[in-house]
Amino acid sequence: MIAPVPDNPDLLFLLHDLARHLRLDADRRAGAYGLTRAQWVILYWLEKQPGLSQKELAEIVEVEPITIGRLIDRLEASGLVERRADPHDRRIWRLHILPPALPMLRRLQDERTDMLATVAAGLDPATLATLKTGLARMKANISAELRSKSLEKDLA
Repeated sequence: MIAPVPDNPDLLFLLHDLARHLRLDADRRAGAYGLTRAQWVILYWLEKQPGLSQKELAEIVEVEPITIGRLIDRLEASGLVERRADPHDRRIWRLHILPPALPMLRRLQDERTDMLATVAAGLDPATLATLKTGLARMKANISAELRSKSLEKDLA
């Protein structure tokens, strides 16, 4: 079912509300597998880029390394992820998905596909491509602005 679209929605509130609804949906879906949304995100990135360090993963998901460390602790205790020593730097742990996580990741990919189908219902491929490009540009714009303001603050 495609919901009606309000007349002249405010873009900032619309983006905020969409992100909030997506987080709630992802929380619900991850919870069905005994995971948090954050753990799902970690598994997603480790499947795409095996061997990331905790610091690298923290940068990708934009959280503090200590937060990643705690999430990895839980995933490791569940037998889904393991830390392996870096062969070139003994201070670094490389993160790898373990075989028991693979069937769960396949089901979570189905969840992602379903989420995208829901979000994209009623939109043609050209519109989706434009949205993707536009949202990526918006993210780059706000990220650059935040880095600039942070740098200004650090220099003050």
